[in-house]
Amino acid sequence: MTERPLTPLLDRVRLPADLKGFSDRELHQLANELRAETISAVSVTGGHLGAGLGVVELTVALHAVFDAPRDKIIWDVGHQCYPHKILTGRRDRIRSLRQKGGLSGFTKRAESPYDPFGAGHSSTSISAALGFAMARELGGEAGDAIAVIGDGAMSAGMAFEAMNNAGHLGKRLFVVLNDNEMSISPPVGALSSYLTRLYSGGPYQDLKAAAKGAVSLLPEPLQEGARRAKEMLKGMAVGGTLFEEMGFTYVGPVDGHDLDQLLPLLRTMKARATGPMLIHVVTKKGKGYAPAETAADRGHATAKFNVQTGVQTKAASNAPSYTSVFAQSLVAEAERDERIVAVTAAMPEGTGLSLFAGRFPRRCFDVGIAEQHAVTFSAGLAAGGMKPFCTIYSTFLQRGYDQLVHDVAIQRLPVRFAIDRAGLVGADGATHAGAYDVAFLANLPGFVVMAAADEAELVHMVATAAAHDTGPIAFRYPRGEGMGVEMPARGVPLEIGRGRVVAEGGRVAILSFGTRLAEVLKAREALAARGLAPTVADARFAKPLDRDLILRLVAEHEALICVEEGAIGGFGSHVAQLLAEAGVFDRGYCFRSMVLPDTFIDQSSPEDMYTTAAMNAPQIEAKVLEVLGVKVARRA
Repeated sequence: MTERPLTPLLDRVRLPADLKGFSDRELHQLANELRAETISAVSVTGGHLGAGLGVVELTVALHAVFDAPRDKIIWDVGHQCYPHKILTGRRDRIRSLRQKGGLSGFTKRAESPYDPFGAGHSSTSISAALGFAMARELGGEAGDAIAVIGDGAMSAGMAFEAMNNAGHLGKRLFVVLNDNEMSISPPVGALSSYLTRLYSGGPYQDLKAAAKGAVSLLPEPLQEGARRAKEMLKGMAVGGTLFEEMGFTYVGPVDGHDLDQLLPLLRTMKARATGPMLIHVVTKKGKGYAPAETAADRGHATAKFNVQTGVQTKAASNAPSYTSVFAQSLVAEAERDERIVAVTAAMPEGTGLSLFAGRFPRRCFDVGIAEQHAVTFSAGLAAGGMKPFCTIYSTFLQRGYDQLVHDVAIQRLPVRFAIDRAGLVGADGATHAGAYDVAFLANLPGFVVMAAADEAELVHMVATAAAHDTGPIAFRYPRGEGMGVEMPARGVPLEIGRGRVVAEGGRVAILSFGTRLAEVLKAREALAARGLAPTVADARFAKPLDRDLILRLVAEHEALICVEEGAIGGFGSHVAQLLAEAGVFDRGYCFRSMVLPDTFIDQSSPEDMYTTAAMNAPQIEAKVLEVLGVKVARRA
């Protein structure tokens, strides 16, 4: 007799509590439907696909067993959270992911009570979960705290700091280690090798699971056998030892795609756990969707795509990306100088260093999700006579600030910082905005800070950094395509602290720092039609400033406007300090600084985000007219 097909279940899920009424057999079906819905949604919006597909069964199991939002489920990194969002009342908006006014691509407290903690970066979940657990112990909100952390995220020191503290405190806490052997790029380091060994022993795993960490959780008849197994394995390299030495009860490895394993295990642990627990779950990134499973990055980040074929829809490119220009320029410099080495923190593809690694594998270092280590490791390389290019996204470099100060700047070590994703980045939103690096670097004594106005300038800045051997130097560049300018055959080192005049004009001077120069020139065209063409200059350097150029612009114009893709306290603030010390303001000189607003800007297209920030050509044009006192009709 043919079994009747099950009726769709996902339509019956409004909130996670609805899962409580499903049988385990129905939860299997729900997981299949949830995977299909995740694929369908991301095909429309683009986004992080592989990580979510890898935790579909785990997401269903956690929500079926625990009681969110009373119980706090914290996803680390937020790349994993799309299935979670579908099950927590946001299915009707899931096709607005990463769009203007839509759902965030990460967990976000302001978006839902089911997102107890925001996570745009990695390795924060255990610290946050421990905070929730201790708040509970001190009379705060009730409920369990569950941190779901990837094996790549576990490579960061912060995760181990939190585990050490959690083991010391000894309070009830759940850490689910989602081990998929694949973070954004293949994970590196001793921890990854250790985790691989834990589940490489075949049947031995059954003995280890019984012997280590799970004895008190087993039914009574099995406990004696487990104790004997533990005794038999005494003195051997038993899985979980690392975590148990930190005070955690270790259980695993467990097949993270097998609900028949996950559900009873989580139910037992929820009922009986007293202290900190670590559940080691093995998953496959991109699980259940062949195009993601076979992709080099397992479908980590995708554009919109055809569900049937997996083929992504990408706009035709007329210019190379800044990232690729950087990578090619660095390879060219390294061909001429064998002391050049490159360092990245788990982002060889994103930063373009995979190209460098292919050409110079012994001179390229991926240190894992460990930005603090990356900075100090680079400092050590510099102290040892090498020329390190520490290549990190602006938003991630923030994590290494103490090391920037103490290990690089104070020691005046010539580390070269290649800062990708400068400025506003679009769909990743506020968590990934490269808004603060100019401000936090330019205030450090001895630091040279540059920003490329276009891809040709970036080539020259790579050459400048390679040639600079007297202290730390940084250059920043945005995500996305370049301007389509003519490219130099070879980078030529720039004179440190010297800008350039791009277009001569009158009355007002605009001093641009970075890639807003293209918008400044568009504004100049519109102003020229009014007979008010300003002088336009490219600062190139936020530190040291081109004092002579700036004071000449002041002397020859009624007003000076600075434009930069950074927060208050950066380039414009340094220019204002220079003008104040020179006594320019004493005679009532008109100076304005256009910077990113003092707010976090939600995801949208980069162009729309810059409109929100009032830093596109029309807003620059309006600023010039305002300074000159020219009244114009408000634009429709």
